[in-house]
Amino acid sequence: MKEILCQSAFFGVAISLASYGLGMWMKSRWKLAVFNPLLVSTVVVIAALAVLRIDYDSYYEGAHYLNYFLTPSTVCLAIPLYEELQLLRKNWRAVLAGVASGVLASMTTVFLLCRLFRMDHAVYATLLPKSITTAIGVGVAEELGGLPTITAAAIIVTGIFGNVAAEGICRLFRIRESVARGIAIGSASHAMGTAKAMEMGEVEGAMSSLSIVVSGLLTVLCAPVFAGML
Repeated sequence: MKEILCQSAFFGVAISLASYGLGMWMKSRWKLAVFNPLLVSTVVVIAALAVLRIDYDSYYEGAHYLNYFLTPSTVCLAIPLYEELQLLRKNWRAVLAGVASGVLASMTTVFLLCRLFRMDHAVYATLLPKSITTAIGVGVAEELGGLPTITAAAIIVTGIFGNVAAEGICRLFRIRESVARGIAIGSASHAMGTAKAMEMGEVEGAMSSLSIVVSGLLTVLCAPVFAGML
């Protein structure tokens, strides 16, 4: 059985889609943020590989085909932004200031924590792009001398946390302005946070989509500067 699964080119795709579908069903059934489909699918896939004793390379042989959908799906987030273009023109100064603040806060926090725990440069460079989309963050980490695979994991964890906690944090700090909520979520937790922002409202989704792009660009520009600080 194990040999058949390992030799199948579609095993990785099948188990990934099936586990994600399970997560979607659980979230619709119980309406709890903890049943985030990506979180559920991650746990299920890891458990399945451990029980079946299938190594990651065999799983990735088929699952890597899903990566081809990453970039176009990110680009599609421009659609809600286009629909709220008039709002963007009206608030562009606040949008830029908010996204820039989010990017600087993220990288400054990584810098301070790495100094506090005496992390080496490789770990520091790995974590710097944790709050931007995987399509950009992995490349940034690789250029700075980080570990791209760990960066991908950090980005996923950041996105899942943003998706699960975004609404509660906005409620806790009484952030009611739609533009502000969208910018905060998008600049902190990229596409996965944006999925939650779209559930919160059209304006939140549009501003969060914009924040993904601007955050990515600002991180590409600022990360080399921060990387030289440690």
